[in-house]
Amino acid sequence: MSDLYELLAPYFDAPESSSSSLPPPSANDPQTTSYLNRLSTLSLSDLSSTEPQSLLHAAQSHLRNLQALSKRSHKAVIASSSHLTSLTSLLPSLSTQAAALNDELPHLETAATDFAQKYDRSTENAVLDRRKRAMLLSRNVDRVSDVLDLPTLLSSTVSAAQAPTAQASSASASTSYASALDLHAHIKRLTALYPQSGLVGTISKQAEAEIQNLTSILITSLQGQNLKLAAAMRTIGWLRGVAPDLADDGYSHSKPTAFSTKSLSLSASKASADGALGSLFLVCRLRTLHTILEALEPLRELADQESAQRRQMLNGTKIKQQIQNGALGGQSERYLKRYTEIFREQSFAIVSMYKSVFPSGLPTTAASDVSSLSISNDALLPLPSPVSSFALHLVDMLTATLRTYMPNITDKQVRESLLTQVLYCAGSLGRLGADFGMMVALLEEEVLDEEQEATDDAEWVSVMQKHRIQASRLEILARGVGGGRKASTELPSPTTLPAG
Repeated sequence: MSDLYELLAPYFDAPESSSSSLPPPSANDPQTTSYLNRLSTLSLSDLSSTEPQSLLHAAQSHLRNLQALSKRSHKAVIASSSHLTSLTSLLPSLSTQAAALNDELPHLETAATDFAQKYDRSTENAVLDRRKRAMLLSRNVDRVSDVLDLPTLLSSTVSAAQAPTAQASSASASTSYASALDLHAHIKRLTALYPQSGLVGTISKQAEAEIQNLTSILITSLQGQNLKLAAAMRTIGWLRGVAPDLADDGYSHSKPTAFSTKSLSLSASKASADGALGSLFLVCRLRTLHTILEALEPLRELADQESAQRRQMLNGTKIKQQIQNGALGGQSERYLKRYTEIFREQSFAIVSMYKSVFPSGLPTTAASDVSSLSISNDALLPLPSPVSSFALHLVDMLTATLRTYMPNITDKQVRESLLTQVLYCAGSLGRLGADFGMMVALLEEEVLDEEQEATDDAEWVSVMQKHRIQASRLEILARGVGGGRKASTELPSPTTLPAG
């Protein structure tokens, strides 16, 4: 083939057309070698007749293909040409950036190593801990929401107990109070389990505010005028759970002793296990008593007018004559009768209710008082029972009112009737160990005028005698009714039965 190539080589230098500027084919070109091999197989007639036509046909075919390709891909060709032109500037830039990247790789490796060491799970890390807490919060968002709703739920429960509707019953109120106590106990358990949690601490503070409101509601309920024993016991029980500090005064370790029904001992007794709840109960009921007695304000004002008129006795004989004839004292009588009736009913109810609600806070016998005083090292302890001081306060209230308005009443029968009513009141409290019947004698010495004391016998003696006869009759009647037989009433009747 080399011989054939050398034979044809002189003809390569002369191009067929002036527009052709292609270089001559190389002898090592595979296409050239293939074409020379093909020429060696052709005859002379084929070389002179068919081969030129074949070459012309192949050239025209290639031309049409180039035209179709240029029409179809001229944009890509132009873009490739422009990119090829800019390749001379891109290659140096690429080389520069590759060198910069090569220089920055050590820094990148160092940063990656530091990151891996910083966020390694085997070591303590604040960022990882914060992310763990965030993930834990995300998983327990429902539980946290329930915990956050506890103060609101407690507030709604307290509001439901505070403002019952017309259809609400005591059972629904009890359910509300019980639910509030359960919620408060649950919050206290959370506080004990998580003392370092700020969220639980905030919830505990909000719950304490609602419990203070609930405590106020319960204390207000103890001041109701129609408070029954069952409701009082339930309320005190709720207060023991809501306000345990009221039920614990620091001296509840002592055991209470028996209650003496013969007399109300005022000596020191061992502290009860109810703390200040007994005193709180008595204060609430005393407020209720004052509220009920305030309804007698119009009668008291009229009685005060009679007191003012009586004090003017030294300035005029007409008023003095009216007082001696019994013209004054009617309004004072009405006021004292109504006051004594309310006092008798309410005082008995308060003391008897206290006795039932606080059986461990009752006064002790004299013997146990002496033993307790000998055992105690503190001169101020143990404290007396609250009901002892309360009974004395009630007696002081009644005697102060009688001392103020009894001098206005000059009618002997009216005074005897009032004193008899006072004795019945004393006997009513006497069944609970607070008999103050002998106070009538001291009261009469204070309220009667000196002139009446010189002329009349002591009224309290006859009043006491009549009262005892009447009380014995009632006892016999009650004994006869209880035994199913007719009671004998053959007793010496008093000259004048007490009125009222």
